[in-house]
Amino acid sequence: MFFLAPRIMFSIPVVSQSFQSVNQVLSSPSNRITHRAAVAPMMDYTDRFFRYLMRLISRHSLLYTEMIHCAALINGDRDRLLEYDPAEHPLALQLGGNNPDELAACTRMAADWGYDQVNLNLGCPSERVQSGRFGACLMAEPELVADCLRAMIGVGDLPVTVKTRIGIDHQDSYPELTHFVATLAEAGCRTFIIHARKAWLQGLSPRENREIPPLRYDVVYRLKQDFPHLEIWINGGIRSLEEAARHLRHVDGFMIGRAAYEDPWLFSQVDSQFYHWRGVPMTRFAVLADYLVFLERERRRGTPLHLMTKHLITLFYGQPGAREWRRFLSDISQRQDIGPERILKAAENLRRVDTC
Repeated sequence: MFFLAPRIMFSIPVVSQSFQSVNQVLSSPSNRITHRAAVAPMMDYTDRFFRYLMRLISRHSLLYTEMIHCAALINGDRDRLLEYDPAEHPLALQLGGNNPDELAACTRMAADWGYDQVNLNLGCPSERVQSGRFGACLMAEPELVADCLRAMIGVGDLPVTVKTRIGIDHQDSYPELTHFVATLAEAGCRTFIIHARKAWLQGLSPRENREIPPLRYDVVYRLKQDFPHLEIWINGGIRSLEEAARHLRHVDGFMIGRAAYEDPWLFSQVDSQFYHWRGVPMTRFAVLADYLVFLERERRRGTPLHLMTKHLITLFYGQPGAREWRRFLSDISQRQDIGPERILKAAENLRRVDTC
């Protein structure tokens, strides 16, 4: 893990509004808050650079890592896979796997590294995941999943949650879903994040599985009614905070994935709407300035520039000049000699737009 460096002074004057006290706010036990909003774990997207950007935009939203398979953690470069900035808290580690002992060992790693939660992926339908017998296909094996959860929960006090679907293939009746949830709850799981679509394990790609099976929000609502003692979150197809607010009339929390990546500023109102935060409103430019402090520190460590700038492409989504901004970032993506001053200068025209 690594820590926040002192603010770097750029040649362009910047007054940051967004992040100078985030660590203090989130680290104080008296400021622990119940989670209601989350940015979904997404392979190839929710790396530590994107998570840092999202934490600048929302202080309180729960963030997730990309799914990491247990074998990769046990046999691979743990430092690289588990690395995060303390500012990312609250942060959940999402795991993939089907071996209780391996999942328990990885849960212990998560606790040692200071993660706030561990989440077991039971919703990914990709062929590669299926070939490893984890993800959504485990919905057909509730007893095995229960064994995994008992082992994970038995490690200690770290909360263990699951992210799953409303069904798979033809195993998609409501009684089958309630049996699955009840079995996992009996094993000690108390938080279920439900993607309100079933998954077709054969015939549809992961992308098609996010779009083609119909959304059944009513199923998730009914699940909360039938299991009021459990924490039920909803996921799938949520494109606005207005939609999210409607869902919260029926469930305990919401998770947004692709829409958050396509327009990260969507989360700029989460703290005020769902966590009653009354701080100074942020601007995109202030978030950019703070992110560039992080970028410069990482650049000095040898981190390739494009790994960090690719997440900035949609920061000005829908704003005048956004196309030129995207073109600029694409042009510099393979250069390592571009510093924060140059990026800030390119954003100056965007800074003048009132809505930024």
